[in-house]
Amino acid sequence: MLLPTGYHLTLLSFCKPPYPLIKMKIILCSVGHEDDPLLKNSIQDFTKRIGYYYPAEWKIITPIKKKTALPEKIVKVKEAAFVLESIKKDDFLVALDEKGTMLSSVKLASWLQARANESIKQLVFLIGGSYGLEETVLRRANFIWSFSPLTFPHQLMRLMLTEQLYRACTIIKNEKYHHA
Repeated sequence: MLLPTGYHLTLLSFCKPPYPLIKMKIILCSVGHEDDPLLKNSIQDFTKRIGYYYPAEWKIITPIKKKTALPEKIVKVKEAAFVLESIKKDDFLVALDEKGTMLSSVKLASWLQARANESIKQLVFLIGGSYGLEETVLRRANFIWSFSPLTFPHQLMRLMLTEQLYRACTIIKNEKYHHA
């Protein structure tokens, strides 16, 4: 039986839910520049694909100017202030850091579905600046995720992040993109 959009079948009758259905939003946040047009197009494509499953958008935080003249610790502290200012109190923050927990694509899909089931409003994935993430940001993170102990260029990391999130979405929906 087909139901009108927004209606659920209960034991007694058809009813519109008494609360608005809220879909988790994915915010992809990065400290850095958008400078590689080839990768930028691919990043935009995967971000658009993620949007079929969850609303998704990029938030780019401009890095500190003339950072080579400043000590690394000062740069990280200043960037941390910008990052923490851009994140809401109830956002679920996922910090990407080489010391975090590694997940397979299937485990990422399961993890992502679990966050959606928890009714999280905004899931924020954060890629740090060229010196990485400052300790206050890592402490604020609800989860620290590592792709690898390797270090990747920021543009490539953005592409890998969006591709893996898209892959996780297709795994959740049992679509044909992922081949285990």
